Amino acid sequence: MTDETDSSQQETHTQSIERLSTGVCGLDEILQGGLIPERSYLLRGEPGTGKTILGLHYLTTGIAQNEIPLFINLEETTEDIKQNAASLGFDLTDVHFLDLSPKSDFFAGDQGYDVFESGEVERDPLVEEITEQVTDLQPDRVFVDPITQLRYLSTDEYQFRKQALSFMRMLSEQGATVLFTTQATEDAPDEDLQFMSDGTIQLGYAATGRSISVPKFRGSPTESGGHSMEITSDGLVVYPELSPGKYDRSFVNEAISSGVPELDELLHGGLDRGTVTVLSGPTGVGKTTTGTQFMKEAAGRGERSVIYLFEESESTFMQRSEAINIPVHEMRERGTLSVEEIESLQVSPQEFANMVRHEVEEKDADIIMLDGIAGYKLGLQGEEDDLVTHLHALNRYLKNMGVTVILIDEVANITGEFQATNVGISYLADNIIFLRHLEVRGEMKKVIGVLKMRTSDFERTLRKFEITKHGITVGEPLTNLRGILSGTPQWTEDQNPDVSRE
Repeated sequence: MTDETDSSQQETHTQSIERLSTGVCGLDEILQGGLIPERSYLLRGEPGTGKTILGLHYLTTGIAQNEIPLFINLEETTEDIKQNAASLGFDLTDVHFLDLSPKSDFFAGDQGYDVFESGEVERDPLVEEITEQVTDLQPDRVFVDPITQLRYLSTDEYQFRKQALSFMRMLSEQGATVLFTTQATEDAPDEDLQFMSDGTIQLGYAATGRSISVPKFRGSPTESGGHSMEITSDGLVVYPELSPGKYDRSFVNEAISSGVPELDELLHGGLDRGTVTVLSGPTGVGKTTTGTQFMKEAAGRGERSVIYLFEESESTFMQRSEAINIPVHEMRERGTLSVEEIESLQVSPQEFANMVRHEVEEKDADIIMLDGIAGYKLGLQGEEDDLVTHLHALNRYLKNMGVTVILIDEVANITGEFQATNVGISYLADNIIFLRHLEVRGEMKKVIGVLKMRTSDFERTLRKFEITKHGITVGEPLTNLRGILSGTPQWTEDQNPDVSRE
């Protein structure tokens, strides 16, 4: 049996296992559908990482499915929990509570014990109360927050582990699926509870902001690695790490025209659908305009495009495009163009990938343009090397889905020695189109050329490039001009009439 067959059978088996939704779509995706019923799962994380909020999602989702949820609160009072939950929009009316939090009257009177340890006195009544509530209620979902409070009612670590394990087994035998939190400290770590649980969900922080991972999950594979998470006014939102190999969609292999005949001649018909193109050049040379020209032509075919602005404001882009006969306002109104300005340092790579997925899978985007790559690396949270990895995964996903990708890459040199790309992304590109400034007889001119096309042949000459109020103009091949890429252009004896008339 081949590895591919084994993988396929494992995936089929995973999909056939019944699941309970956590109430957080992104987390369910990481868990291949949700939690496996009648098992116990540990929520770990520092204070403030969102453990209790995740528990609220879990319980209230059960209500919507006609299940019985039980919140066993061992630290916060029920009143405080309900008040905090209401601020995030959670309705806990149908959630049952077993409030075992410390009461204020413990300090009001003489509640000390002279002979016995407090754990020896309090443990049995507490266990009785939990057992009675679970037996009477028969809950489907139980959230215990935090279970480590039981540690203080145990005489030693062995008794705590025995009691915690017995407690979780009792809940599972009653048909409940259990989610429980811990409060781990240096003096009282929670490694023992990690071994006892059927799965561990870790909440924390990373370079990209809040993070969530699932280092352990018995009985099913999960999406490995760290994933992005944020706490919003509506609770938790999880953005899974993009795994491009999971996605595939059939599409027609065809050339996409720019609508400028001479540019299409350079490309031998246009850009092949489902490829990644890098538009490279110095500032002001016309990279964004060239990319938008392909979107303009696509709009005429009824296709939808999305541009993500990392370096330019939306208003500037719209005004500049309209001034050169690219009707971006009309395209927007017709639904063939979406323009998204990405706020600097407020979006993780996973969240951005989720935004792109939404445009592709829910709104059928055909062309995606990122303007520009340097801004992507500066504007998104994370380490530089990781961001290139994320960009690579995003491009693979888009290619698998048949989406045509345009990446705008600004190089530092205005003139002089030729530079293909500026941030080491040429390996990502199926096609590289470059634009250059050059000085001809004391005037600044522009040229356009193609450096690379993986899937088809292309014209290996350079052409004059100009942006006018009527749009993009591309001239005839500059066959008599030498040394453009070296930065020192020179005419041969027969000057090219297309430029010499200027």
